[in-house]
Amino acid sequence: MSGPLDGIVVLDMSRVLAGPWAGQLLADLGAQVIKIERPGSGDDTRGWGPPWLEDAAGDPLEAAYFLCANRGKQSLAVDITRPEGQALVRELASRADILLENFKVGGLKKYGLDYASLHELNPGLIGCSITGFGQDGPYAHRAGYDFMIQAMGGLMSVTGDAEGMPMKTGVAITDVMTGLYAAVGVLAALHERGRSGVGRHIDVALLDVQLATLANQALNTLVSGRDPQRHGNAHPNIVPYQAFACADGHLVLTVGNDSQFARFATLLGHPEWASDPAYATNGARVASRDTLVALIEACLKARPRDAWLADFEAHGIPAGPINTISEALHDPQVLHRGMVTTLERDGNAVPQVGNPLRFDGDGQTSRRAPPGLGDDSDSVLAGMGLNAEQINLLREQGIIA
Repeated sequence: MSGPLDGIVVLDMSRVLAGPWAGQLLADLGAQVIKIERPGSGDDTRGWGPPWLEDAAGDPLEAAYFLCANRGKQSLAVDITRPEGQALVRELASRADILLENFKVGGLKKYGLDYASLHELNPGLIGCSITGFGQDGPYAHRAGYDFMIQAMGGLMSVTGDAEGMPMKTGVAITDVMTGLYAAVGVLAALHERGRSGVGRHIDVALLDVQLATLANQALNTLVSGRDPQRHGNAHPNIVPYQAFACADGHLVLTVGNDSQFARFATLLGHPEWASDPAYATNGARVASRDTLVALIEACLKARPRDAWLADFEAHGIPAGPINTISEALHDPQVLHRGMVTTLERDGNAVPQVGNPLRFDGDGQTSRRAPPGLGDDSDSVLAGMGLNAEQINLLREQGIIA
């Protein structure tokens, strides 16, 4: 599949989620992404099941976790602990544009595959190292995992009910955001290389990303000097902006400005709220949160959810149902946008959630299914100039799989 990055070659030496997420995005945009994996086991997430994608006979093929972040890639299974395997990766790096890796700080140096060593071979190579805490500082040596970083980076302190335990998000959002930041950094370095001819090394840390993506909550703290409290499904800066119970279910209401609130108040049968000094402006509503929310709760409980949602839609009041993931994946708008698709691998259907980027109206989801371990070892090595006899010898020696 061609795209804006057609002709760009990426060595993806990362595993689990943050690095592979960046690599998948680059693959969707048209880059050739070669995933370097350990023979025999491969990316850790290949074993992170159930659930498993199964073949027609019901035999497990791949963990769903692996399938979420490795679309569009080729898999080269090579043992980088052996000199012969290291030589293969160095040869690939000498021809590549981008290196993605998430080894511990210094972890690749003992193999001669660290960015500094590879940059000497290929001055145009762009390197992106993803770690928990970055390449320097007192925590640089530590391993970092999304859940732990959500805790250390403050996200859990503002997630969950006010009286309950701090909560992580339902998705490894720090990993996902780190993958996005990594891709942005790589694309910026690629643009710069077009002028300078020289690659850069990009240092991306999960903890840094977690702090950066605290967004308004970080600035609430810096400006006020006070830590934000957990508001459950409510918003610290906007009212009404939360989940509410209806007669038969729940909805989310996101009233973002005073004119929306005036229409909302009229719809609920209380137009006087819009002129009441306690509720007329968002700042006043935040100050009067408890009183106003109780009034709204009493109104919304009187009718079914879908009846309210229809009225809100008709009056331009932002609101939506609280869907399960299955409901969200089958939503008419989601289906219309082609966000759920199916790829094919060895006669098996592989479900995927699409890339949200569109260029000139066209989607940018690679049509290459996530690879089996070592599926592309032969073709990648043949592309490097190795003949069948040389490739077979490497396989017999256990250097590739």
